[in-house]
Amino acid sequence: MAFLKNLRTKIRAYFIAGLLTVVPLSFTFYVISLLLKHGDKIFNLIPERFNPRTYIPFPIPGLGIALVVLLVLLTGVLVKNYVGGRIVEFGERIVYQIPLVRPIYMAVKQLLIAIFSQSDDSFKRVVLIEYPRRGIYAIAFVTGVPNGEVQSFHSERMINVFLPTTPNPTSGFYLLVPEKETIPLTMTVEDAFKLLISGGLVSPPDARAGNRSRACRPSPASPAGTNDSKES
Repeated sequence: MAFLKNLRTKIRAYFIAGLLTVVPLSFTFYVISLLLKHGDKIFNLIPERFNPRTYIPFPIPGLGIALVVLLVLLTGVLVKNYVGGRIVEFGERIVYQIPLVRPIYMAVKQLLIAIFSQSDDSFKRVVLIEYPRRGIYAIAFVTGVPNGEVQSFHSERMINVFLPTTPNPTSGFYLLVPEKETIPLTMTVEDAFKLLISGGLVSPPDARAGNRSRACRPSPASPAGTNDSKES
C-alpha cells in the first residue's frame, strides 16, 4: 500500500510539473499564431496604392505586426513633438465631450500609464498585507504614494497597493494601506506573478536563505575554534 501511495504521489507530481510546462508554452504559441494569422488584416485598411502587399510578390508572416509596431513608434515620435502634442490634446478634448467614450478612454489610458510608469514604486515592490481580515495575508504590489485629499484623512503615511486575484493577476483591487502595516518581501514582481498564477504551486526561492548561509559561514580570517583557544 505504501508503494502504491508513493507511486500515486510521484505520478501526480510529474503530471503537475508537465502541466505547468506544457500549458504556458501552448498558450504562448497559440497567442503568437493568432497574432501572425490576424495581424496582416491591417493591410485591408490601407489603400491599394500605399499597401506594401501590392509591391511584395510573396506573403511575409508577421509583416502586419511589424507595421503596427512601426505605426505606434511613429505616433510616439509625433506626440513627443510640440505640434503633435497639441494635436493630441485637441483630440482628447473632443473625446472627453463624448459621454460613453470618455470613461473608457480615461480608464485605459490611466491603466497604461500605471503599467509603463518609470516611477521607482510602480509595480516594483512586493508586500504582504493582512487581507481580507487580521491573521490572513495576501500578496500585493506597491503602486505609489497617495497625495492630496486621499492622504490628508490619515495621520500615518499611506501607500497605494494593487491586490491581484488568482489565477488572473490582471484583475484585482486598489487599496490604501498604512505603510507600517505592510511586510516588504524580497521576491521580484515576476516571481510574485508566478506564485499568484500557479495558486501557490510554484514558490520562488527565498533570496534571504543565501544571505543567512553566508552570514553563518565562518570567516577565513577567523577560523572556528580561535576564540576558544584564546579563552582556554
